[in-house]
Amino acid sequence: MRFIRLRILAILAVLVMVGAGAWQLLPSDEVNESPITVGTSDEVTSLDPAGAYDAGSWAIYSNLYQSLMTFRPGAVVPEPDAAESCDFIGQKLQTYQCRLRDDLTFSNGRKITAADVEYSFERMLRIKADVGPAVLFPGLDTIVSEGRTITFNLSARDATFPQKLATGAGSIVDPDRYPKDRLRTDDQVDGSGPYTLKSYEPGVAAQLVPNPAYKGALKKTGVAVGIRYFDGSEALQAAWAAGGVDVTHRQLPAAQLSELDPGAGEQRVTEADSAEIRNLVFNVREGAPLADRKVRQAVAWIIDRGPLVTKVYRNTVEPLYSLIPQGYIGHSTPFFDSYPQSDPKRARALMEEAGVDLPMRITFAHRDDDANKEESAELVRQLEKDGLFEVTEKAVEWQDFQKGYAAGKYDVYTIGWLPDFPDPDTFSQPLVGRENSLHNGYTSEKMDALIAATQQYSDRGRTSADFKELQRLVGEDVPLIPLWQKKDYVVSKQSVSGSQYLSDGTGIWRLWELSWI
Repeated sequence: MRFIRLRILAILAVLVMVGAGAWQLLPSDEVNESPITVGTSDEVTSLDPAGAYDAGSWAIYSNLYQSLMTFRPGAVVPEPDAAESCDFIGQKLQTYQCRLRDDLTFSNGRKITAADVEYSFERMLRIKADVGPAVLFPGLDTIVSEGRTITFNLSARDATFPQKLATGAGSIVDPDRYPKDRLRTDDQVDGSGPYTLKSYEPGVAAQLVPNPAYKGALKKTGVAVGIRYFDGSEALQAAWAAGGVDVTHRQLPAAQLSELDPGAGEQRVTEADSAEIRNLVFNVREGAPLADRKVRQAVAWIIDRGPLVTKVYRNTVEPLYSLIPQGYIGHSTPFFDSYPQSDPKRARALMEEAGVDLPMRITFAHRDDDANKEESAELVRQLEKDGLFEVTEKAVEWQDFQKGYAAGKYDVYTIGWLPDFPDPDTFSQPLVGRENSLHNGYTSEKMDALIAATQQYSDRGRTSADFKELQRLVGEDVPLIPLWQKKDYVVSKQSVSGSQYLSDGTGIWRLWELSWI
């Protein structure tokens, strides 16, 4: 469970002095009705919510689609959105039931029914896209709709199920527009969120306008927003410097973030505690070079987080020694306890015990953008410097990169991770559970049992011991190595209000909070 603390570095209002010692808001004769432009270097994998499980896609889903539940800013417990009410039935935490609102329509005017919700979930689970969100629901057995009631029957207890419903995976789609057995590919959206999609050019821009038909938890639907997608952080920085965007989020270059001055120029800066993390992931499939646990442990003895934190990210990140980041129940430091400092001699000894030829030849892949290149160069340097590994580095376009690691094409790869909801479960089941979203082939009956144990209790404080044991097992099996945990930065012009709400750790991009001052 995580309580988000937002630290606003600068909240500036335009004021004018009227008379001696009196201050008033500066009046405006004209209302700015132009769209607010938001710049990001994230990418959208698919506009179809059954086809993507990444930050860029889910950011736009939370604006165009509606889920049964949602999170208010800073909340750790979800509340109804498309639903009128939701609750577990009985004490077993295996039957969850929602009653749908009766006043919902898709943006095309079609009335939303409980059967549409059932269709949306069954479709997502049926398609089971390689880079889709089906991995969030391994225990969802059946969905039954009757009247306005939707009943979810689970194969095992899962106290976090309501939180999962509030994510992009719970997006409700129109059966008439979204095929039941394949993804929609026409770059159109029929949802019921606070915005509708006016236009979309993949990888370039999206134009969103308020949805006048929206009904749900929100009291307002904001102003028109234009999203510009940039090929890397340097391009985003150039656009910000040139005045081409009004708000930037995820992510300006580390060098610029480290030097941000809230009081300088026409900007306001929000720095937020965040649970964004970065992992070095290993392909552990049988026959892969890193299938042997001793070799993976050797890499854990090699990695030095210090240069990543200070040189690559200019102290905008903190070293991470655990699967579960700071601020979450159960956080511990197994990778510091077991591998407290870089020790090539211990690494060599483990690889000799494994009986592998040195240097071991491996393929290391990462997303092809400037934010990853410096990090990757440092990781390759560390792996090769003592003659234990010979690395072939591959920089791959984002969508091809996702398909590549899902198919097991890379021996080692780096993946960033943002929480789907404010609970440590979002770092366990999707990352180290059976058929996890990292697609690295890792399976462990003990791990699955620990994950199931953490899902037993509505009182999340009772899960701490199991989460600590789960993390200890990750440190022992080393299917991945945690590298760092990052703060979240939003930079906006002084003329824009609400930018601090764009992200609070729940995976929801609250564009509707933006407005002109």
